[in-house]
Amino acid sequence: MNKGGAGMGGIAGGGGPTAAAAAAAAQKQKSLLQRVDTDIGNLVDSFGYIVNVARVNDPPVRNSQESFMMEVRASRMVQAAESLLKLVSELKQTAIFSGFASLNDHVDKRTEEFNKLEENSNVILARIGEEAAASLKELESHYYSSTLRTSNPHQP
Repeated sequence: MNKGGAGMGGIAGGGGPTAAAAAAAAQKQKSLLQRVDTDIGNLVDSFGYIVNVARVNDPPVRNSQESFMMEVRASRMVQAAESLLKLVSELKQTAIFSGFASLNDHVDKRTEEFNKLEENSNVILARIGEEAAASLKELESHYYSSTLRTSNPHQP
């Protein structure tokens, strides 16, 4: 039992970053453990009862009563087994969806980081563009005011 509970703790405990999500995950784990204990207890009790009643007795009335009780217990065993199968399905879905949730959180964080990097890059590029424009303007003014430009006869 406890080994199964430890395994489920890894699945259900990987939830969200908030305390409410952690509390919900702990509550879900507790409820799943209770379901497992109940279903396995029902299986064991019913199987034990069926084995005890399976002996053959002489009076036909008692045999029919015991047969009916065996059918009832077998039905309970089937219900407990179905409940365990549903529990396994829920655990699989929880593992899948909690994986997606943490993956989505990671993607959201990375998107925020990249958006900040984009903003910083845009600021840097804008500053470089302004500096380049200012430098070009300064170079143009030096060029047009230079004596070499005016003394060069090949210029139109």
